[in-house]
Amino acid sequence: MAGEIDDAIERADRESFTREPPKTLKGQIGYLIRQLGSAKAVAQEIGVTADSVNRYRRGARKHARTDVAVKIDELVRRRWQPQVRKRRQKQAATSGGITVETRARFGYTAPIGTTDDGRFRRLTVHLPPAYAQRLFEARDSGAGDQEMRQIIAEGFKDIYFQDGGGRALGLSEVEINDIDYLDLDY
Repeated sequence: MAGEIDDAIERADRESFTREPPKTLKGQIGYLIRQLGSAKAVAQEIGVTADSVNRYRRGARKHARTDVAVKIDELVRRRWQPQVRKRRQKQAATSGGITVETRARFGYTAPIGTTDDGRFRRLTVHLPPAYAQRLFEARDSGAGDQEMRQIIAEGFKDIYFQDGGGRALGLSEVEINDIDYLDLDY
């Protein structure tokens, strides 16, 4: 199951599409057959028979069951324009950075005598390319949502809470919990 960070990266990738993916069932199935190589491979991915996939491809069936239609749409969007995705991610990881907008509970470890109570904050922070690169590498290596949250939390600590080393130097760790929403842009 995909986590919140993974979903946010997917949404950011979809926003970078230069063309819309196919909308009709016939067009989507045609695209998936070209991507996966056969009707049998598509059938295994979406949980129907190869005969059903061929009926969709020919146009003999105009509509799929709702659950199958959702799977088809997700599969097409996940595979659509991989070069555009890679180019945008490379740009974010080398020069552009990544903007994270979230409303979540932030908790942190701070020195004695200061408040370290977690509280909800709505933040929009632009993180440098190094954090974008770490985030994409973690995702590509199959990291869990908690590990990707930690990368974003480290970026928030450095950029937002410590202002690049200008304040809150005693702050040692920041945690993101209870995420209301999280959105990425790059």
